[in-house]
Amino acid sequence: MSSDARLGAALKKYWGYDSFLPLQVEAMNCVMQSRDSVVVLPTGGGKSLCYQAPAVCLDGLTIVVSPLISLMKDQVDALTDCGVPAASVHSMVGSDEKRQIAADIRSGQLRLLYCAPERIVQPRMLEFLQLVQVSQIAVDEAHCISSWGHDFRPEYRQLRMLKEALPGVGMHAYTATATKQVRYDVADQLGLEQPEMLVGSFDRPNLVYRVKRRQNRLDQIRTVVDRHAGASGIVYCISRKEVENT
Repeated sequence: MSSDARLGAALKKYWGYDSFLPLQVEAMNCVMQSRDSVVVLPTGGGKSLCYQAPAVCLDGLTIVVSPLISLMKDQVDALTDCGVPAASVHSMVGSDEKRQIAADIRSGQLRLLYCAPERIVQPRMLEFLQLVQVSQIAVDEAHCISSWGHDFRPEYRQLRMLKEALPGVGMHAYTATATKQVRYDVADQLGLEQPEMLVGSFDRPNLVYRVKRRQNRLDQIRTVVDRHAGASGIVYCISRKEVENT
C-alpha cells in the first residue's frame, strides 16, 4: 500500500474524514519520509493531523512538543476518543502515571507523547528517548522558537538538543503564524536539515473582517451584541483589568 493510501486509510479509520485539506498530504509525506519541515497553516487548517495521521502509520513513538497543559490535555483526550494511544507528561502528572507511560513507551503501545519544552530537554528525558524507537518530532506553536515571534519562550530555543540527541529522526515545526523571516529563523534554531517549507493560504471565505475606530466602546459592543441576539461571540480586551471593567 502506498504512503498516501495508508494515510488516507488512517484518516478515515480514526478521524472519519474522506479527504485531506490543502497541504496536509505534502506535510504528512514529509513525516513519512523523515524529511524535516516547517508547516504554516491557518487555525482550522488541520495542522495537528499532519503529524497525528503519520503517527499511526509509522512504527515507533511520535514526540509532540506543546506549550500548554490545557492544549496537551485536549489533544490527548481527542486522540484517546478516536482510539489512538496517546499520553502527556507535565507537572500535573503523578509518579505512578509517569512510570506507566514509560512502560507503555518501552512496550511500543503508545503512539504519541506530548511534552512541554521545559521537560523534553531534560537530560534524563533525552537519555530515555535515546533508548526507544522515535518515529518523528513535532513542534507545535513553533513561532515560539523565533526571536521574532510574538510569544517568545526561552525553552523553545533549546529544542535543537532533541535533533542532536535523535539523529536521523525527522523534526517538523507547525504554526499558524510565521512570516518568511520567522520561518527561516525557526528552521535555523531547530537545526533542521534542508527543511520543506509548506505555507498554506490564509484566505478564509467563511470569515468577514471589519475594522472601525473605537469611539464609545461600550455602546459599540452593545450594538454588536444586539445585532447578534441569541448568538455566541467573543470580546477580546488587552488586559485582565480591561476584561473585568468591560
